[in-house]
Amino acid sequence: MNWSAHKPKFFYTTSPLPCPYIEGRMERKVVTDLSGPEADKLHDRLSHAGFRRSHGIAYAPVCQNCNACVPIRLPVARLQLDRTQRKIMNRNADIGIYRVPAQATEEQFVLFQHYQAARHQGGDMASMTFADYRSMIEETPVDTFMLEFRRADGELLVVSLIDRLGDGLSAVYTFFQPSEERRSLGTYAVLCLASCAASMSLSYVYLGYWIAESRKMAYKTRFQPVEILLQGVWRNLDETSYGKRVSSPQTGEET
Repeated sequence: MNWSAHKPKFFYTTSPLPCPYIEGRMERKVVTDLSGPEADKLHDRLSHAGFRRSHGIAYAPVCQNCNACVPIRLPVARLQLDRTQRKIMNRNADIGIYRVPAQATEEQFVLFQHYQAARHQGGDMASMTFADYRSMIEETPVDTFMLEFRRADGELLVVSLIDRLGDGLSAVYTFFQPSEERRSLGTYAVLCLASCAASMSLSYVYLGYWIAESRKMAYKTRFQPVEILLQGVWRNLDETSYGKRVSSPQTGEET
């Protein structure tokens, strides 16, 4: 008889809560614990299946009568910058990008608060304390790091929390200086993540969920080409029925 030294993983479904993206709808999630010696491998498999990580759990939407949340990823080797994205890259040429450990700082938290007040006033994250923020950043059972984007004078403009997967980078959460609208910092961060993944010989940047009905999430189709997960298979967006419905994706810059 073969005995396993590891506990089996269990999946749980959350109670319905108001959807933060589409007014009038309710969301439910399936969640599982990522702890243990096999956390990175499990995280890898679940990410490929459309799950996301928060703290020490992985989750995916299982909403009744709704499939608006579509997992989306960017194949970095095939990324084609449009005219606007090239301008954004040039506009931010003065920014330095630094890889740092997944450790919370007061400086990051001040920027996080400014971002929440400007973009998500009244949302759950707007009331987070520094202890809450530290938990979000540092409670991770997998390979996680951060990128800090700084102006030449040292001012912190963007922070990205990133998980490394076997084949890519997963953008867990990104926030930025909301007063710098002209820089399009959300778009710039994604483009830089693609460059970072390529430099690490990784194939994808996992961008979470694309929600065509949500302005905050619809911008993700501005990166071309992108792939979405349908019925367990990653497919080019423009080869699906979803792609035929996409026209002039809106900005929103949020991961």
